[in-house]
Amino acid sequence: MDSPRTRHARRLFAGIGGSYDRMGAILSFGEDPRWRRFLVSRLEPGGSTLDVATGTGLVARELVRSGARRIVGLDPSEPMLRQGRQRSAGLPVNFVLGRAEELPFADATFDALTVTYLLRYVDDPGTTLAELARVIRPDGIASSLEFGVPPNPFWRTCWRLYTRVAMPAIGRLASRDWYEVGRFLGPSIEGFWRRYPLETQVRWWREAGFEHVRWRRLSLGGGVVIWGVRAR
Repeated sequence: MDSPRTRHARRLFAGIGGSYDRMGAILSFGEDPRWRRFLVSRLEPGGSTLDVATGTGLVARELVRSGARRIVGLDPSEPMLRQGRQRSAGLPVNFVLGRAEELPFADATFDALTVTYLLRYVDDPGTTLAELARVIRPDGIASSLEFGVPPNPFWRTCWRLYTRVAMPAIGRLASRDWYEVGRFLGPSIEGFWRRYPLETQVRWWREAGFEHVRWRRLSLGGGVVIWGVRAR
């Protein structure tokens, strides 16, 4: 059963699938594609990979380029998946409608897992990470990308002005839907990091069954990638 949080996220992104890739690059000054490439670079090449919160399949297609042999992209939004199927035609990607909190796969199904911009939209991030860990084989690698908040006070002030003022204005030029997304993102990202600082998120990973957990802040902290190895 979806919570109000997840229903809101689904409504928010239902109308932007057609322009998602382009606007994501514009709003991040071209950094979002680079973050996704770094996310994928944390994995071992080859094998089967589950891409959770795949959206339009941006990471799934990067996984193909990296040499992954079998990719499953999972997302709760049918409009986003429809875009992903169209843009990934002919590639070894199977798109599946489903929720990260209750994955429709057996234990240890995949060699690796990627997840992008998910944890702000689930009610219990730690439990969701444990569910993601369940479907990865021992010694498999998981890698996660989230928006971050710059730790440096000067850049944090610039980030706050951009997300509160400029981002909604740019979104308004694109569409009403993107205006709503632009208004939502800054407060959502900052609220998440206020409640769950980096040390809390790393603890979730370890409690979920990952070891050798590492992280890197990208673009002054505007993006954060965390990755780890599924313990035996």
